[in-house]
Amino acid sequence: QENWNALFKAGERVRLRVINGSAMSYFDVRIPGLKMTVVAADGQPVQPVPVDEFRIGVAETYDVLVSPEDDRAYTIFAEAMDRSGYARATLAPREGMQAEIPKRRQIADRGMEAMGAHGMGGMDHSNMAGMDHSGMSNMSGMDHSGMSNMSGMDHSSMAGMDHSGMSNMQGMDHSTMGGMAAEQAKIGANGLLLAGEAQPGSRYNQAGIGIDPDERRVLVYRDLKAFTPWPDRREPGRELELHLTGNMERYMWSFDGKKFSEVTGPIHFEKDERLRLILINDTMMEHPIHLHGMWMELENGQGELIPRKHTLNVKPGERVSALITADAEGSWAFHCHLLYHMDAGMFRVVQVS
Repeated sequence: QENWNALFKAGERVRLRVINGSAMSYFDVRIPGLKMTVVAADGQPVQPVPVDEFRIGVAETYDVLVSPEDDRAYTIFAEAMDRSGYARATLAPREGMQAEIPKRRQIADRGMEAMGAHGMGGMDHSNMAGMDHSGMSNMSGMDHSGMSNMSGMDHSSMAGMDHSGMSNMQGMDHSTMGGMAAEQAKIGANGLLLAGEAQPGSRYNQAGIGIDPDERRVLVYRDLKAFTPWPDRREPGRELELHLTGNMERYMWSFDGKKFSEVTGPIHFEKDERLRLILINDTMMEHPIHLHGMWMELENGQGELIPRKHTLNVKPGERVSALITADAEGSWAFHCHLLYHMDAGMFRVVQVS
């Protein structure tokens, strides 16, 4: 209702920096009647991408250019991912103007299909054997009505899900379930995937749950492309794999099945080493993973022109990877930026020394 106003002069080009400063809400952002051109991600310039809409995770930032020509107001519309509400602002030539607010979309079903086209996407369940699934078969009777306030994400649609078969997941072989089979990957001399190549199990060409790509042009991670290669061209010397783990029934969140209070020490990076961080989401929620102090170069298949980000959205069941140059000595926070998740235990310390 506050309806923040930004003024423009007809024919001029305006740069908008959109920052998701919420505690728990993902937003789908669009300006009906205006094409947006994405020119930066997390403050780092990218090659221009014309879009109608983009999804922004908590702590992510996108810069867009718009060129309004008409003497009219435009609504900057940020719809919560669970469709429970929205934020709005107005881009107009004069104060006091406002435009129509778009009709809200339906809540998306967050069933097993949300885990990817192959049922469970790029998930590697090799370490799920130690997870407690005993309560999951009872999730069908759960009342999630109070959870929508926890996140800007409505979990009520999970009530109809049957998890009774999930306790057998630790015996499943998911190695070939990703979007790109491991044998198709380009492997370097050290046995690691070559820098810049997309990891098996990534879904960088998908915007996420609840968005219809046929409805309008939506930004996806595959679109992000740097202008020039980043200075450190070394191949990674090692890989570090972390699973994003949790129990939605008990609202417990962790890395590799251990919350922060159960971890005995930090994750260690060697000073100035080049490494690959692999994140595997074993949960049915998105997680915006944030590393302080260093950039993560998202391996989205753009070769030498992969983009730099400080926060990576990892979709349910997805496997993403990023290259890191550990050039900042000291102790750094590494966590899910959904603040309840961080507080519940999805937090680690990275020690660079």
